[in-house]
Amino acid sequence: MRSVFIVLPLLHCLITACPAQTAMPGTALLTTQEDLADKLMDGAHRFVERKIAESVRSRQRYWHRDFTTATAYAASVRENRARFQRKIGVADARLPGSMERFGDEASPALAGESASYRVYQVRWPVLEGVHGEGLLLEPKGAPVGGVVLLPDADQAPEQVAREAGHRLAGNGCLVIIPTLIDRTARWSGRPDIKMTDQPHREWIYRQAFQMGRHVIGYEVQKVMAAVDWLANRRPALRIGVAGYGEGGLLAFYSAAADVRIEAALVSGYFGSRQNVWSEPIFRNVWGLLEEFGDAELATLVAPRGLVIHPAPAPEFQSAKGNLRTAAPEEVRGEFERISSLLPAGFQRRHLSSGADESESTLLNMLGIRAKPPVSTPAMDLRQGLDTAARQRRQVKEIEGHVQNLVRESERTRSEFFLHKIAPEFADIKWFTDLRHQTLKVEPFLEASRAYRDHFWKEILGKFDDPLLAPNARTRKIYDTPAYTGYDVVLDVYPELIAWGVLLVPKGIAPGEKRPVVVCQHGRRGVPRDMIEDPDNVYHAVAARLAERGFVTFSPHNLYRGEDRYRWLSRKANGIKASLFSFILAQHDQILRWLPTLGFVDGKRIGFYGLSYGGETAVRVPTILEGYSLSICSGDFNNWTRKIAATDEEFSFQYTIEWEMPYFNMGNTFDYAEMAYLMLPRPFMVERGHHDRVGRDRWVAYEYAKLRWLYAQFGLDDRTAIEYFNGGHAMNAQGTFDFLHKHLNWPKP
Repeated sequence: MRSVFIVLPLLHCLITACPAQTAMPGTALLTTQEDLADKLMDGAHRFVERKIAESVRSRQRYWHRDFTTATAYAASVRENRARFQRKIGVADARLPGSMERFGDEASPALAGESASYRVYQVRWPVLEGVHGEGLLLEPKGAPVGGVVLLPDADQAPEQVAREAGHRLAGNGCLVIIPTLIDRTARWSGRPDIKMTDQPHREWIYRQAFQMGRHVIGYEVQKVMAAVDWLANRRPALRIGVAGYGEGGLLAFYSAAADVRIEAALVSGYFGSRQNVWSEPIFRNVWGLLEEFGDAELATLVAPRGLVIHPAPAPEFQSAKGNLRTAAPEEVRGEFERISSLLPAGFQRRHLSSGADESESTLLNMLGIRAKPPVSTPAMDLRQGLDTAARQRRQVKEIEGHVQNLVRESERTRSEFFLHKIAPEFADIKWFTDLRHQTLKVEPFLEASRAYRDHFWKEILGKFDDPLLAPNARTRKIYDTPAYTGYDVVLDVYPELIAWGVLLVPKGIAPGEKRPVVVCQHGRRGVPRDMIEDPDNVYHAVAARLAERGFVTFSPHNLYRGEDRYRWLSRKANGIKASLFSFILAQHDQILRWLPTLGFVDGKRIGFYGLSYGGETAVRVPTILEGYSLSICSGDFNNWTRKIAATDEEFSFQYTIEWEMPYFNMGNTFDYAEMAYLMLPRPFMVERGHHDRVGRDRWVAYEYAKLRWLYAQFGLDDRTAIEYFNGGHAMNAQGTFDFLHKHLNWPKP
């Protein structure tokens, strides 16, 4: 009988579909014949591209430079520097600086020697379990300066040692050349789970980003650890950095982050970052353009020296972004933009025309008179050098550090959230009270506001633009014995709309106000899927709930159109926004509009979503308090492990969902912490035992923390979990009971 119950309303929908010529009373007629999903997506891209363009001007609100003295200037940009370090994931205290020369019979510590310097195979501690590794070129006389020389990611230290390293060491510099994480994929994955085609830099980026770290930040830390060692030498050395390609980025970022670096040479990396979203994904930095373009980063280097060499960029192309050589006019334009931010003569900087000129200028900025080296490059004495093993060590050390953060993340989140938001929990006598007291909910709610704000602004990203008037446009698309259905389009921002399908039950009495259930589709879905459901995943919940007397609204969310929504999120990341920044704004407008309908009770609006719609159920209603309850179907999970764990086959580390990591979310919010923000509103989880988005034990464990919290406030009757022996679908049984109970609407 159940299958007939589901199919009959669908037949009514299909048989009685109406011409799109009638508007809902009180609204304008929706006349466009465009695909509304495409129209919404196109507008979202235009909106974020405009915001990126505006960022050059708007980022100046973060800067308050004081040019009176060098000391005053350093103090005035201290917070900018600290924010930059956090953005690139420089978040961990480094180990004490040291330098180990190491080797064995086949690959001795003394790797080479010339008439003027020796080459050593070295490593140095950076973080717990993470080392820098590469070469040290040591002059035979007393060194006159120190340089950290950074190759491109796909260059071995030995290659640049014979070239730029030879010239710098020949001029008396102590030169450290680190190994960088390269762009090959040999070690990206696990043989017992899956090996991926992700470049090593992406493999690290994906897991690190979720944990507030970055492949860029790890390598900047390696540079800073090398600077620690150089700075502790006696007599003290003047220190510079130089790099090409990915090494140029790291040299630039390291000089911006570390004031001990007196001069930086950046080759093959400098220009406008307005299209940073089109660069390889491992260059994606959360909120970079909100405060920093390359010109702004140059002011973090100021008043110290900066040399820009506009060399051709390394070649690299992928489905998630390409490296490109900036046009000369782009480099010059960004270089000249520095002059609009700094007074004349405040910073030593130079736009060079060649490698020799660049190196000479760098040396001069370090107080070293450049001269051509008189000796030939040192020959490599090692017979058993295994560069693949060295690369594997570098990749696996950083992976190990991130995975330890993943394992410790529950403790970190607890310290961030629960122990601070509800310190009274520390006073509970856990093992002596037979019956714990019921705590007052008001202090928790007061404290949770700051966390809700942090979740929206710092993790998901919030647009500051004011919402437009809704300007609702509608057209009738369903007319069944039970309900009337309308396409609804609302304005959100100048380029962005919200779209959904509203089902209005027939027989609503004049003045009567009904509860609403917002029914949210998942990835690749559209609103009609919640009504007609050709795949039998959603079980036509919007139509069935409307037949039970609920008003239902099925919004369109942006996660449709592979990979356009991923690129949308990627673009938004640069201005500290994400896919959910758009979705939250759309739902904010929906929640403002629905209560204006005479038949809607604005205090009884619930949310029910599956899959990506279930993901929405713990991100949107937790923030937007206009939702009076939420049901998460097919998504509740241990999200940190789901995103970043490399030892789980269901992890997004092994899938195409490269938009899923959210910067530092793993240390702040998992599903329990997100759902905490629903309290005291009702919240439910729907879980199919065979749903491969996660494991029952993950779901049960994460939900247990939420239920425990509700119980402390005597609210455990407002939360529930239903398991059913099925897969990735809405079961629509216990959830319907939950909706009837908590939206106070009688069952049929």
